[in-house]
Amino acid sequence: MSGFDSFNTEFFQTSYSIEDQAQPYDYSGRPYSKHYGGYEYPQQGGFVPPDMMQHQQPYTGQIYQPPQSYTPASAQSFYGSNFEDEPPLLEELGINFDHIWQKTLTVLHPLKVADGSIMNETDLAGPMVFCLAFGATLLLAGKIQFGYVYGISAIGCLGMFCLLNLMSMTGVSFGCVASVLGYCLLPMILLSSFAIVFSLQGMMGIILTAGIIGWCSFSASKIFISALAMEGQQLLVAYPCALLYGVFALISVF
Repeated sequence: MSGFDSFNTEFFQTSYSIEDQAQPYDYSGRPYSKHYGGYEYPQQGGFVPPDMMQHQQPYTGQIYQPPQSYTPASAQSFYGSNFEDEPPLLEELGINFDHIWQKTLTVLHPLKVADGSIMNETDLAGPMVFCLAFGATLLLAGKIQFGYVYGISAIGCLGMFCLLNLMSMTGVSFGCVASVLGYCLLPMILLSSFAIVFSLQGMMGIILTAGIIGWCSFSASKIFISALAMEGQQLLVAYPCALLYGVFALISVF
């Protein structure tokens, strides 16, 4: 056994020493520091450029208190200096009762000079109310004609829009045409209201219907002439308007 022990000792003896190994380094230039089962592994971490390894400026503020450079924005900075300076909601929606009243008076008074700046607005609140009122008065007379009223209105507005863009130099929007034709429907509401009580198929009814058609067409042409600067062309504009309002008059009479 002594020979075997000496054999083992001589077998494991070697001149190799673990101290002769060079200290390993990882990719970041730092030596391995963790040992797992006799093996050395590098610490987690990638290569950090030198320009990113700068000393950060220490935080000098107090806890729960931001530094003086931070200025929280107030609600007034987003919505203006004062909420009272904001326009009313109806004005933001394009509903101005003063302009609606002025347009209504312009239609009811055919000889009144129309204000072109007000008449050139695309206000559809008044025309929608007048169309509903015209359909309601026809309903009271026993005529359910809401579909015809809106259908004829849409076709008439489209036709007048194309015609006025061909005749005028400045051009006109579809909303302005619909607004003017809708406001000038007001005398036709008076005719349909009169048809609830009396019949319009006699001689007096025909004369009244012709007068209402002339009233509506004259008011509409007057407003178009003043809004689009079409002097001397009122009769040319009044003729297609009379055709449109004549269809509404036929619905009221028959």
